[in-house]
Amino acid sequence: MTAIEGPRAAAKAQPRSSSAADWSLTSWRGRTAQQMPVYPDVDAVARAEARLRRYPPLVFAGEARKLKGALAKVAAGEAFLLQGGDCAESFADFTANNIRDTFRVLLQMAVVLTYGAGVPVVKVGRMAGQFAKPRSSNVEKLGGVELPSYRGDNVNGFEFTPEARIPDPERMVQAYNQSAATLNLLRAFAQGGYADLHEVNRWNLDFVRTSPASAKYEDLAARLDETLNFMAACGLNSATTPQIAETDFFTSHEALLLPYEEALTRVDSTSGDWYDCSAHMLWIGDRTRQPDGAHVEFLRGVHNPLGFKCGPSLSTDDTLKLIDALNPANEPGRVVMIVRMGADKVAEKLPPLVRAVKRAGKSVVWSCDPMHGNTETASNGRKTRQFDNILREVTEFFAVHRAEGTHPGGVHFEMTGQEVTECIGGSTEITVDKLNERYETQCDPRLNASQALELAFLLGGRARRRSRRARERRVGEDR
Repeated sequence: MTAIEGPRAAAKAQPRSSSAADWSLTSWRGRTAQQMPVYPDVDAVARAEARLRRYPPLVFAGEARKLKGALAKVAAGEAFLLQGGDCAESFADFTANNIRDTFRVLLQMAVVLTYGAGVPVVKVGRMAGQFAKPRSSNVEKLGGVELPSYRGDNVNGFEFTPEARIPDPERMVQAYNQSAATLNLLRAFAQGGYADLHEVNRWNLDFVRTSPASAKYEDLAARLDETLNFMAACGLNSATTPQIAETDFFTSHEALLLPYEEALTRVDSTSGDWYDCSAHMLWIGDRTRQPDGAHVEFLRGVHNPLGFKCGPSLSTDDTLKLIDALNPANEPGRVVMIVRMGADKVAEKLPPLVRAVKRAGKSVVWSCDPMHGNTETASNGRKTRQFDNILREVTEFFAVHRAEGTHPGGVHFEMTGQEVTECIGGSTEITVDKLNERYETQCDPRLNASQALELAFLLGGRARRRSRRARERRVGEDR
């Protein structure tokens, strides 16, 4: 495991600034930074940043490089990316059970997608750092009272009081501590036997037995079970094959709060490159992806895998500018384009971007975020998302890539391992009337455990049918 330290290691390694000669760790501070909080006490911010700079890294450069290598296979069509987790992590809901349950559902989804698509699934959680949230307005109104917007637990409090909404830099330190504890537990789950394929498949079989739509999924679950039983009969089990009992699991979050990201950016003592050690992968949101903005300026200098959100307003010119800024060497696995158009717009808006990137010869991972473009307000005033619209956007995303001859590389879900009632639909038939039963999100509505796994079964089944048809066509051509 690569060690990353502070100034001493940087001096030893004689760090390169980045792939761009004009980049520095603080060059973003000379650019316009959207969606950033205004702290009333700048000295307190400096003290919090100084503490974070002394703390150990949360992740290591070698792990980030391993993820980049896995994403390079996704870009080449040899693997699939599954990225998912909370819309915004919470200090109040920080429990081992919540972390375990989200990790468990992601494992279940990955096993189903691996079997359906016939390729490895790269697992990346929106966990251990997904605290800051961009907002459409700087203020919120409730009952005639107007207060600053809630921007995530590492900025201010969710409670609708003047005191809670004051940005507090000490929250960055609390976010670091929670992220460290979360990562410790995730590593234990991933390497300590909890991720055993046989256990994960038993969970899937339990889901199928209890799902109202079990008939849809029984065939896929049964075939998966037969495959694992055959492997065990051949001597491939947890005791003989570590890959069955262990898995790689990576973390990611939106790099929104730049003082936090800068404080956790360190020099890799083996390569001399800068890495943002707050997560393995960082992404830039749809509201902060200005090519000349502070967020792009900061992230272009670190060597982690990076993503940026592609909403319906993204032009082909800005798409190519962003790719060039973030990946001038056109390195496979470096850039993930996270498409979030909305179910009604993706068929129209995505093809021009795909064609422009393809014509330019750029190596990217195309991933579908079917959540953010499909948010609506229900009749009871709750923000929600329709399960059918989420599925429709993913389906349209895959169709566009089939038509353009490119690889639909992954999916990106806001979801939780809990049985919340925040998104409408799915086989559990959550309706508007049921939204208030367990509406627990502090920001955006999430798929619950059953809805997320149902999507995986639907996508896995379709992928398996496409693979079967492709094999049949090849056999017919050979004849």
